[in-house]
Parts: sequence; C-alpha cells; structure tokens
Amino acid sequence: MKYRTITVFTNHNDADLVASAMFDVGAGGVSVLDKQDFLDLVKSDIIWDYVDENVLTAGDEVKVSTVTEVDDKEFAKRLEDRLKEMKADGGISYGEIIEDFIDAADYENEWKKYYKPIPTANITVVPTWIKYTKSEGERVMRLDPGMAFGTGSHATTRMCLDMLDVEGKYVIDVGCGSGILGIAAKLCGASDVYMCDIDEQAVKFAKQNAEINGVEAQIECADLIVGTRTADVIIANITADILMRLSGDIGKHLRANGHIILSGIIDSRLDEVITCYERAGYQIVDRRACDDWRALKLVKRNA
Repeated sequence: MKYRTITVFTNHNDADLVASAMFDVGAGGVSVLDKQDFLDLVKSDIIWDYVDENVLTAGDEVKVSTVTEVDDKEFAKRLEDRLKEMKADGGISYGEIIEDFIDAADYENEWKKYYKPIPTANITVVPTWIKYTKSEGERVMRLDPGMAFGTGSHATTRMCLDMLDVEGKYVIDVGCGSGILGIAAKLCGASDVYMCDIDEQAVKFAKQNAEINGVEAQIECADLIVGTRTADVIIANITADILMRLSGDIGKHLRANGHIILSGIIDSRLDEVITCYERAGYQIVDRRACDDWRALKLVKRNA
C-alpha cells in the first residue's frame, strides 16, 4: 500500500501556519522537520534518547509534510489555494509544494524518529518505543500516535494538558485523535471519559492507547458531539472553523458549573472564536498562548 505525500518548504516562524493550512484542507496529521526544534531540545532539560544527525546538519529551511490517500489527487491544489489565501491575508512565507509517494511501512516507521517525551503541568507523554524512568509522583502516559495523530508535542495539545482540571469529573474529548487528551484526563482523576473522532484510524489508535495505559473509556467514531450525553468538562482541540460551528450546540452537553477547553486556534482567528463564544453566552476564565497558537478555558455566563 502506498500513500501520497505532500511537502511544503517554509521557515521556522511560518511552519505552524503551513501546518494549520494542511489541517484546514483535510490533513489527518502533519509532521514538521525543523532543525531549530532539535537545537531547542538539546538546550532544554527534557530527557531525550537520540537525535537524527541528518536533522542537525540540515539547513534552516523547514519541511512541513502530510500524507493522504493515494487517490486524493486534488489535495495539493486545495493546499496551494489555502496558502495563497493566507498569504493574501497578510503573512505567510512558503516555497515549493512537492508531491511524492511512500510505502505505508516506510512512513509508519519514519515518523517515530522525531518524537520525544513531552512534560506538561499535569502529565508527561512518552512514546511507547522510548525508555523512560519516571520521577516520584510523576504521572506518565505511554502513547503510540499512529500516523501522527498526536503525541503532545504540538503547542495546541500541550496547552490543553496544562489546563486539565478534571478530578472526579466526567469529561468529553471531541475530535480525540490519538486519544491523548481523554486518556490524560482519566489518568489525572476524571471519573469517566467519552472520546469521539470522525476518523476511523484515529479511533483505532485511541482505543489501543487507552488499553496501553489501562484506561477505560467509551471511544467511538462519531461526528463531534451526538446524542444527549453531558459532561463537567468538554475538551475540543480542533480548528477555529469547527470550534465556531460548535459554539451554538456545545452548551447542551455541558453540565451546570462545567467548563470547556478550546484549542487549535491560530492567533489570527482568536478574536473570531472569542466573539462567537461570547455571543453564545460564555466567558473566558483562563487563556494560554504558545508560539502562534491560543487556547481558552470558558464557562457559561452566570452558571
């Protein structure tokens, strides 16, 4: 089996914007090959096992890549159109867009080189293939991201993990990907967790990761929040457009005195998202910023 690969050449500052464009046009996962990330890692106190020397000797150009089904011949065109829109709106730099093909087995092994343990305020996320000794009292989640559905390395996920306040609460994780946020919630003391994603492969990996961590949760392939299920905490780490579409309906699933955590918001869309949720009756009680990304914690006004 083969996949179609699409790679965009850009720079360190605009890599997240290119990645956001890929998600906007349908990417299920994105990888960023950036020498600066590894230089930052070397300077940090994060435990790390290895660095690919080819990355350290690479130039300053950053490669942002994704994969699609081999039959999706229009992805590159959709991506190019989206990047042109973003450039016209005032601020993104990118170069060539290259298409290629790769065998599934080669791809699934290649991305493993670039993951590392990710410490956050509440839990440390460790890929399953890396040896790691936890410190006393440290919560650790073992994760197999499976085709880049998420290991916590992206700013949007890290901010959600930092804002988890779920002890004894029922949690819904919308667009769960690899299951990282829902599993983390359970490991951090949530009473029950429900996770959903529209991608069957994501649900498959989320179930596997829940099992790896001994976590019991209901995980299913579903389009956002369905039915009448309610929760004390709802987490949605998606994209600004989908978050805004959720604003009118998410409240019916939120219990009294509950809160929602929204992430996946590129800075240029933050005001739109805030306006949308304020109109729907929410107020911000916490906000985070990391690189070009923003996350919000909100409650129902007068709740």
